[in-house]
Amino acid sequence: MIRRLYDWTLGLAQHPHALWALAVVAFIESSVFPIPPDIIMIPVIIAQPRRAWVIAGVALVASVLGGLLGYAIGALAFDTIGQPILASLGKADAMTEFSERFNDMGFWAVLTAGVTPFPYKVITIMSGWTGMPLATFITTSILARGLRFFIVAGLLWRFGAPIQDFIERRLGLMFTLAVVLLLGGFAVVRYL
Repeated sequence: MIRRLYDWTLGLAQHPHALWALAVVAFIESSVFPIPPDIIMIPVIIAQPRRAWVIAGVALVASVLGGLLGYAIGALAFDTIGQPILASLGKADAMTEFSERFNDMGFWAVLTAGVTPFPYKVITIMSGWTGMPLATFITTSILARGLRFFIVAGLLWRFGAPIQDFIERRLGLMFTLAVVLLLGGFAVVRYL
């Protein structure tokens, strides 16, 4: 089923209204959809490199607005909608323990999920469920999703199609390593 969704999503990138399709996928990916918007964003930018920044901006705005839907699901409908979504992602067992520590890490949790391959929708729903301050959630979501989408757009704008394989296979790992190094740096400074 995931493969069919992936292929369907990839096909949207070739549609005449690909920018609208990107906005829809970025919006629903932030709360319920399992396929990331990069699947549409990458081929659209390769086809229209002059519009790379506009395309990344559309992905950013739609993703943050979708994140607000995820936040609302967590805050208002966790038992009926949020918990089944998280359970389908294999995150049900860790929810209780995670929620106890989540708001202590709030900024870092949203930042990490926003730039790494960790499902952003998990964080959006958990942010609402645990009552993370909305201003913190929005600000961090803009920062994290902006970094992710604009770095991808910048790489594609600068290097074009040859960088696509690196982005699809290794950029998530690079973002993850950067976050780990950043957190490690803060931990070292804190304890010295």
